[in-house]
Amino acid sequence: MKRSGEVSRIITGLRHGGHAIADNAPDVDELKEAGWTPLSEVVQDSQARGADAKDHYIGTTDFDYLFKDLVGKPDKHLPAGSDAEVAATVAGLNQLGDAMIDQEPPADDRSSPIPPIYTYYGQFVDHDLTAATDNDSKISIRDTHLPPLDPALVKDLLKNARNPALNLDSVYGDGPFVAPGDDPDRIEVPYQVEDRAKLSLGQLTTVNAGVLIPPVDDMARDLPRRADKVPLVGDARNDENLIVAQLHVAFLRFHNATVDWVRANEPQRTGLSDVFLRARDLTRWTYQWLTIHDFLRTVTGPETVDFVLGNDGDDLLGLTGAAKPYMPLEFSVAAYRFGHSMVRGVYDWNRNFGRPGNNLLPNAPFRFMFIFTGTGDLGGNDTLPTNWAAEWNRFVDKDSLFADRFARRIDTHLALPLSDMVNQTAGQNDGPDVLTLLKQLARRNLLRGYRLALPTGQAVAEELGITPLTPDEVVGRIADPDKGPTALQKVIKDNGFDARTPLWFYVLRESEVKAQGNTLGAVGSRIVAETIIGQVRFDRTSYLNQTSWSPVDGVRFPDGSPVNSIADFLRFAGVL
Repeated sequence: MKRSGEVSRIITGLRHGGHAIADNAPDVDELKEAGWTPLSEVVQDSQARGADAKDHYIGTTDFDYLFKDLVGKPDKHLPAGSDAEVAATVAGLNQLGDAMIDQEPPADDRSSPIPPIYTYYGQFVDHDLTAATDNDSKISIRDTHLPPLDPALVKDLLKNARNPALNLDSVYGDGPFVAPGDDPDRIEVPYQVEDRAKLSLGQLTTVNAGVLIPPVDDMARDLPRRADKVPLVGDARNDENLIVAQLHVAFLRFHNATVDWVRANEPQRTGLSDVFLRARDLTRWTYQWLTIHDFLRTVTGPETVDFVLGNDGDDLLGLTGAAKPYMPLEFSVAAYRFGHSMVRGVYDWNRNFGRPGNNLLPNAPFRFMFIFTGTGDLGGNDTLPTNWAAEWNRFVDKDSLFADRFARRIDTHLALPLSDMVNQTAGQNDGPDVLTLLKQLARRNLLRGYRLALPTGQAVAEELGITPLTPDEVVGRIADPDKGPTALQKVIKDNGFDARTPLWFYVLRESEVKAQGNTLGAVGSRIVAETIIGQVRFDRTSYLNQTSWSPVDGVRFPDGSPVNSIADFLRFAGVL
């Protein structure tokens, strides 16, 4: 059941990178012709069930600018004063995006000290916070006339289909006690028939190739699916790649394990509703606490989390006393996209596709992560095959001796596979071809930031009271004087991006220069931490608004130890 005021939203038709507008947005019919998608076509809103489709904008939250004093100040943005300046800036951004892609193996492995689980935990958090900020057919990377939109129009057009509360609505959907709808195409998050307090899981398909992945007698390790392989989850984007899909499975299992824990340790809770709500609260609070105290402490600079938590009366988002939250564009379109640079071209996935040497493949190429999902036809199987189940110990070990068991550094060099990244929502295409999205991911990020009128990195740094990077720091050191500047360095210099730097690129370069790519730098850290902590703080049901709640007040392992890390979370879920 939902608490008063809660709105559940299941996102079924929105591809990763999909861009949606409210049904009542200005010029909606014209924008639909241009390729924009009304929210009513991509989301299921429990508040609008049985209502007119135009009501799907109810319950959405707004996008807005975090640094409102920079809005409308030309010198705080990339050049856009004339058609010629717009064309030159767009051309320069396209060149910059191309130059960011690694065209040959780097001189080192670019490994950070961050295990790869954080890359995809971050993606899961992104899907829980935002939907509808990215690609649309109106913005083509081949176009040259892409002037920044008027900020007021941006706020009017864009709506966030997610409630940015880290409330796991993608996991719980409408809850276990809502009567099924009459629409056969409607996605419902399924709960177990024999125990409505627990979420349903999908079973692995047994295949002969390779060996079973521990726990070998536990086959409940796929997402629940329809016969056409469409995932029965609250956000279809969580089936876009196998890593985030397996992480979603862990959340389903963690909740179910929490139900068992509540029944064993809080016997006074006898009603099905009471048990479910208690398990959901403990799951949500654990997730929120881990997001702040493990994820954010790992990817942001030292002391950032403590600084933001200690300034609860003066949050950067300015949500104190607000009626509803908003999602900062500087976060969703720029700073939080730091995870794109952490993606590896190959992964040490499990004992079939990784170490040791007597396996099917020596590693799992990143593109395979899109084949073994519903969008990739699960490799021709009805569900995930047994040989592709995640072996999470390879993704969480902070002391591993193997470089490829760490994420890539947070820097301005993206792994080559990201230049040709494909995905789609399961069940959308009948043929074997998949819709190519995020082609030249770097171009998309840069053009999106320009189109949505984001300020430069230098302007944001100054607004935060942080010393901006110097032009030389933005360009970077010339590694080989005999060869001269790299193609990337030439593009930066030739287009003036050393003095007025796109915010997304600035966040990546700041990490590279100030933190050796091991964490975000000061600007990136503040935007990311302030946004996520601000949303959790604003949610009156979050752990931050309980009485000094921490994992010691949550679920415990048999030895009495609490869930203090993402690795513990996976262990309690029974997948590690």
